[in-house]
Amino acid sequence: MTDVSSIEKGGRVDTKTVPDVVDDEAELARMGYKQELKRDLTLLQASRQTSVYRSRSSAYSIRALTGGLSKNTGGPVVMTWGFVVVAFFTMLVGLAMGEVCSAHPTSGGPYFWAAMLSEPQNAAFASWVTGWFNLLGQVAVTAGIGYGCANFISTLATFKTDFVPEPRTTIGVYAGVLVAQALINTFGVHLLKYINNISIWWHAVGTTAVVVAILAAAPSHQSAHFVFQKFIDNTGVDGVGWSERASPAYVVVVGILMAQYTLTGFDGSAHMTEETRNAAMSGSIGIVMAIGVSAILGWFLILGLLFSIQDLDKTINSPTGQPVAQIFLDTVGEKGAIVLMVIVIGAMFFCGTFSLTSNSRMMYAFARDGGIPGHKFFHKVSRGTKSPIRTVWLACTLSFILALPSLGSSVAFSAVTSIATIGLYISYAIPIALRVVYRKRFVRGPFHLGPFSYPVAVIACVWIAFISIAFILPQANPVDSQTLNYTIVAVGIVLAYCMGFWALSARKWFTGPIKQIDGEVDKDDE
Repeated sequence: MTDVSSIEKGGRVDTKTVPDVVDDEAELARMGYKQELKRDLTLLQASRQTSVYRSRSSAYSIRALTGGLSKNTGGPVVMTWGFVVVAFFTMLVGLAMGEVCSAHPTSGGPYFWAAMLSEPQNAAFASWVTGWFNLLGQVAVTAGIGYGCANFISTLATFKTDFVPEPRTTIGVYAGVLVAQALINTFGVHLLKYINNISIWWHAVGTTAVVVAILAAAPSHQSAHFVFQKFIDNTGVDGVGWSERASPAYVVVVGILMAQYTLTGFDGSAHMTEETRNAAMSGSIGIVMAIGVSAILGWFLILGLLFSIQDLDKTINSPTGQPVAQIFLDTVGEKGAIVLMVIVIGAMFFCGTFSLTSNSRMMYAFARDGGIPGHKFFHKVSRGTKSPIRTVWLACTLSFILALPSLGSSVAFSAVTSIATIGLYISYAIPIALRVVYRKRFVRGPFHLGPFSYPVAVIACVWIAFISIAFILPQANPVDSQTLNYTIVAVGIVLAYCMGFWALSARKWFTGPIKQIDGEVDKDDE
């Protein structure tokens, strides 16, 4: 065991004397927690795992392109270059988060960071708001991935059959997907790192196979001008789009949102730190790798799909309901499309499985600190698997409930899942902003940016403020009950719940992160 007292200074790790491998259990104890989860992931395993399941690379890039083509908010030029711009600024957000994660490596992630970086009298409130935005954002992410997987399964079922998907059948498939993922997280916990290895190869080889297959088999290819410069504005329901009513810049802003939706959830690495060795480094590296892998594989896949479009109008208005499925059919035929669809569905299933893993860890940590109803029940860890089985099924149940609006309205479900992006990024912004405001009190961990630390954090906060506003802008013109962007409603509900529950009850009993044991040094004493 490393002598923690010899490497701590002011309640945090002294980066000048910390060894390469930190005594993780002692570091966790210093923050006030017992080692309850099984810590058997190495830095490389944890980083690779996060890169695959939380970046969602190929699977979510396909969904981003599907949404981008369906909504026609800017067309190929916005999808291509918007992805690059979004990836750049998201990397800055990830780097800023990585610094904070390195200083506070616990499964709580952003809500724990917010408490540690706030003034003591405001710590509980900051932790509460951050925790609920992060929790609901993570649930929405799990719902978005699982429902997307169910949609692709339903689409695949139409090939060579007369099956016609309906909302009730899709929700049934979605339930089956969630239950399968929850069962893996319940009975196959010891297999997750092996499933992760399969997932890594599935994504890497599968993405390459999809791109090579459609490019090689496509009867014709779109020009570079189409992919890199073609601007399309079909945001006008009555024919008058936002580029005419307002400005092409407005269409670009709302068009990049699908790319931002792709690059979410990279806090998953932070939520796995209590199961990772050398957590102060592995969590941060995992965050950065998640964004980097997603950016590279995602852009590669989007370019391949755009170059392979045969008939733009037919692709956008595909009878399958999935523009990507239509690209597969037009390039490799029905039999080949079945194979490529299976690859995509497999990628989405793996992503959803590990999204549920991360979601359950965050809920476990929040329950451990008394942040959710029934916390005494949900913070228990299975003795056999050393994993939070109860929160696995809680996350599964909440994700299913979140998708129920799809039975009545696809617009309503789209608004609900928007909280996946805006909710998570708000939970990222709060601790980063607190780190900026109280920068003189912040003591960094072994992962840091040196002189670039402060400016990167400031830019990250500005970017999150920008996308938070952009996400509530209407995407279709004119705006009515059918075209209204209901994201503002979803965000309003979360805010009303957080503030209302806090004012009426939580402020009286929620004190922020709870110490299970007394660490040798309290960070507030520094």
